[in-house]
Amino acid sequence: MAGAEVPGLLGRRALLAAVAAGMTAAACDDRSAAPSRSTPDPTPAPSPSASPSATAVQPRHSLLETSFREIARFHPIQVVAPGFVLASASRVGTREEHHPAHLPAPFLGVEVDVAPGTGTVTAGLADAAGTTALRARLDLDAGTVALELVVEGRSTILATGRPRLPGGALTLGLAVCENRATVLVRPRGGGWRALLSSHDPIAARLDLRVPATLARLGFAWGGRAARAARGGLFGMTGLRDPHLVQHADGTPYVEGGRVFLTWTCAGAGDFTQAHWGVFALDPDRPTALEQVAQLYVRRDGLLLGDHAGQLVRDGDRWLVANTSWGDFDGSGVHVRHTTSDADLLHGVHVLATEPAALATDLSTWDPSFTRIDGAWSVAYVESPSQSPFDFHPALARTTGPDPFEGLAKVGADLTRHQTEGPLLVHDRDRWLVLASDGDARQYVAYDLAMRRVGRIDAPYGSNIPHPQAILRPDGRWIVVTFDATNPFSAVLGYGGHGDVVVYAEGVP
Repeated sequence: MAGAEVPGLLGRRALLAAVAAGMTAAACDDRSAAPSRSTPDPTPAPSPSASPSATAVQPRHSLLETSFREIARFHPIQVVAPGFVLASASRVGTREEHHPAHLPAPFLGVEVDVAPGTGTVTAGLADAAGTTALRARLDLDAGTVALELVVEGRSTILATGRPRLPGGALTLGLAVCENRATVLVRPRGGGWRALLSSHDPIAARLDLRVPATLARLGFAWGGRAARAARGGLFGMTGLRDPHLVQHADGTPYVEGGRVFLTWTCAGAGDFTQAHWGVFALDPDRPTALEQVAQLYVRRDGLLLGDHAGQLVRDGDRWLVANTSWGDFDGSGVHVRHTTSDADLLHGVHVLATEPAALATDLSTWDPSFTRIDGAWSVAYVESPSQSPFDFHPALARTTGPDPFEGLAKVGADLTRHQTEGPLLVHDRDRWLVLASDGDARQYVAYDLAMRRVGRIDAPYGSNIPHPQAILRPDGRWIVVTFDATNPFSAVLGYGGHGDVVVYAEGVP
């Protein structure tokens, strides 16, 4: 998950302090760069590995001897994710219509196009009888917007306001992420703006994470000013935590010249409102990022959006590892894993996962794993505290057939306290563990004994951006990462970040 230090925004330390104390606390920023120190290695460090595959692209330059400059920046925001529309109507009636749909997880979006002038519009979720509903209401005559919850036929207005609405035609949106609902508007040709949001009353009366509750609902829309409408899976309010999809030996998984990355799809809210997605990327056109899969988790009787992990192709199966952010309440977090023979790079999947037996008793997140010289190396974050947040990178290894069986600790950099996003990357004649150091504001690099060996010479933005290095077909590097840009912070607070940022070899 994206890290703690977000200048000017509510960061991880502040967020947990607010949970504990009921107020926002200022985030700390220690920029010192102390020398690395690792825990003892119980197994000998492997010799430097050759290229992971005879067909792998070879870097023209060492990653640690290359200077990078920014070449692209964009901020994906999608209420209904393109390619994941579940119901639509080209014409909408004046009375609210119910559209049945299979809703796989409580990460949903509804959009209704609104004609300029007068009238009312609704957009939301409802059961067939209308006795249960969660909807946005727009009254153009009164100039008001409201968020309404209906349970057992009883209506409650959760939030209301008189925002300055765009002139002319607009789109009314409702984003449902876990148990948070957010009302948004977008002028024709413009961007989304969040108006209202609510969480706790919905969670208390209509827990959308419960499969039986969600199964009763479909999409609903209507109103005299309503025109076309669509409902589907929620997209994102930004992206973070990029991780390359790869084969077990570390080579990228490629289809049609495109590589794939998992991203945390930032939701309308914080940790639990985000979910996991898969995106295809052309390394020569990194702004052409296309979402191709939505990944959710069913565990402990709930449908959740666990995220921040990796997909690895091992023979004819997918190995999956991510982080239990989907129900994070400040009391601990851990890595989970599973295997699958489904096509996880396309479509919609709800996975059943179990805790991963990492070589630590601490909280963990951001797993990264690769089979190197016949043994699985697994990098992850260890965290002795989440209030305040304190976390550092660690590495373990196993000679077993599965990456999460029989792991032995290699080392951990205990001198770091805001370092996450560990990534295993092959750099010419050796493997590196890359990580993002939020205190030193650097992309640091370790060898496979967890000894610090350098850093990536690239701009370091806000938050704790993960340095996902990718080789282009010509052997040149790009680094794909993110920052803390959050256009919805005034309404949603922490979590709705960030920009996708791309660096390429070269100097300004």
